[in-house]
Amino acid sequence: MKPFAGDASVRQDTALTVLTCAMLVLFGMGQALVGTFFYSAGPAPVASALFDLAILATCLLGGWGLGRALGAVAPAVGWIVVAFILASGTGSGSVLITATAAGEWFLYGGALCATAGMIAGLVIWTKFGRYRSPRV
Repeated sequence: MKPFAGDASVRQDTALTVLTCAMLVLFGMGQALVGTFFYSAGPAPVASALFDLAILATCLLGGWGLGRALGAVAPAVGWIVVAFILASGTGSGSVLITATAAGEWFLYGGALCATAGMIAGLVIWTKFGRYRSPRV
C-alpha cells in the first residue's frame, strides 16, 4: 500500500530531506569559509587542491547519502556562494582570496570540483533514481 500525501511518514521523510539539504548547504559554506583562511598553508597549491577535493567528495557523498541529485547540489551551491563572496574585494580594496597560484587553485579549482560534483550528482542520481523501487 502506497502512503498518501497526508501520511505522517511522508511528512517526516520530507522534513528530514529538507533538514539534510540545509545542513549540506551549511557544510559547503563552512568548507569555503575554512578554506578561504587556510588555502595557502604549506606548499602553494597542495592545500588548495585538498580543499578542492574535499568539496568534490562532499558533493558526491551528499548525493549518495540522500540518494538524489539535491544532495550533491546543496553543498556545491553553499561553497560557490561563500567562496565568491569572500573572493570579491571590499570598498577599501582588501580581499581574502588573493590572486596567487594558491588562491586561484582554491577558487577556480573549487568551483570546477563543485560543478563536477553537481553534474555527477545530476547524472548519477537522476538516471538511477528513476529505476529505484519506491520506499514502503
